[in-house]
Amino acid sequence: MIYWQIFKTFFKIGLFNFGGGYPMISFIQNEVVFKYGWLNNAEFTDIVAVSQMTPGPVGINMATYTGYAASDSVWGAALATFAVCLPSFVVMILIARYFLKYQDHPCVKAVFRGLRPAIIGLIAAAALLLCDGENFVDIKSYFIFALSFLLVFKYKCHPIMLILLAGATGLICY
Repeated sequence: MIYWQIFKTFFKIGLFNFGGGYPMISFIQNEVVFKYGWLNNAEFTDIVAVSQMTPGPVGINMATYTGYAASDSVWGAALATFAVCLPSFVVMILIARYFLKYQDHPCVKAVFRGLRPAIIGLIAAAALLLCDGENFVDIKSYFIFALSFLLVFKYKCHPIMLILLAGATGLICY
């Protein structure tokens, strides 16, 4: 039964996700934390952090780890990974033939112009969901956040450097 729920959940996530792994975060959180309770908020936040640091797409990494955590088996991890990738694979096969032909069509351009702000909204929603009181509990956490934001936004700090700096700052502060 758990395998069917994992497949159905991650197939739906893969089917209705647009814009990559980051917009997928809030969708995955809603399903695995709030709807099914496979993970709590702290575990989910840890999954997001580990998924960002490991090689590969964030959404697929999250699906793999969540599938493993939900079923306590490698089969659950493999099934979640397969299910989240399947819709994109099928859709890309179907539209690949036609996209190059119609990419300059005004309707296609309008759809993509409409999707961009929605993707940004999904990313912002995921960030706000991760910033609950359970995870940001003190001024030190806000300092690390502000420093990270400044380094990325203003100085275009490389993500690996940012991870190392945030880890060192956390080691010093905590």
